This record gives sequence, C-alpha cells and structure tokens, in this order.
Amino acid sequence: MKRLWSAVLYTALAFGANAALAADIPALEALREGSMKKLVFHAEPAPVPDVAFTDPEGGEHRLSDWKGKLVLVNFWATWCAPCRQEMAGLDALQRDMGGDGFEVVTIATGRNSLGGIHRFFEEEEITALPILMDRNQALAREMAVLGLPITVILDPEGREIARLLGDAEWNSDSARAILTALGAGA
Repeated sequence: MKRLWSAVLYTALAFGANAALAADIPALEALREGSMKKLVFHAEPAPVPDVAFTDPEGGEHRLSDWKGKLVLVNFWATWCAPCRQEMAGLDALQRDMGGDGFEVVTIATGRNSLGGIHRFFEEEEITALPILMDRNQALAREMAVLGLPITVILDPEGREIARLLGDAEWNSDSARAILTALGAGA
C-alpha cells in the first residue's frame, strides 16, 4: 500500500512540480525511502558561501556559477569508501537528469591527487560528473562539511534547502522522485 501511495504521490508531484512544492516539506518527506530517509529538508533555505574551488586546469568555480538550476552538490574524497560507492549512482543521475534545470556537482575536498581522481573515474567509468577540487577545504569548512560524504541540495536561487550526511542511493526511485518534485527536469 505504501508503494502504491508513493507512486501516486510521485506522479502527482512530477506533473505539478514547481517552486511552491519546495516549501511542502511533508510531501517531500513522504517520498523518502531507503537511504533517502537520511535527507533532511530545511524549514528555511540557507545561504551558501561564495568560496572558490578549482577544476584540474586551475580555473576557479563557485556554487553561484550554477545559479538558476537545482543543484545536488556532493563533497567526496578518493580515500573515502562510502564516497566511492555512491559515485556511480551520482554519475547515472547526472547522465539521466542533468541539463538546463538540474546539475550534479561533485567536489573532491582535501587531499585528493588529480591522478587518483582520474584513475578512479576511469576505473568506475564515471563520465558525466565534473572533476572539481576544494584542496584547502575552504568551501567544505564554510559549509560545515565535517565528514564525508555529505550532499547538499541547492535551490535555483543558490540556497541550501536539504542535506544528507553519509552515502546514499542517489540513483534510486526515491531520490529521483524527490529531485523531480523539487523541479529537476522541469
């Protein structure tokens, strides 16, 4: 019965997804199943710091670069086993849902060699995710990333609206339903 109710709610949310639904936390919480139960929605969107991080060529990026999109930001490290485990699901999510209205942004924080990141992406066939680094952990510190992995969801205005501590099945039906309800793919 719960699965049927979730399917009905998912369908209703998918067809009527808009910014107003982002404020409907009980409806979003009803979509949480499995590892998505760890996802915590904020009653009020929170600003995020405008701290720079880099790409492999040394180019600077900021979370504000993705303003106008729903963004799933994942802080990870090559040495973190749970981080490595969820990366294929994040890659599939970006490949299937990424576009004009939604983006998965993965940021390797702390000591991660560029060679190690490239090897890991090659071994796991990660092709849709960006290679971005927060080597000095400035962004991670400002965002209170105290362990890894941590994933935050930013609304199109660039504010944090949800956070998940630990690894999760980001390519699950539950994750996709939540992101669709928040406006991904809209």
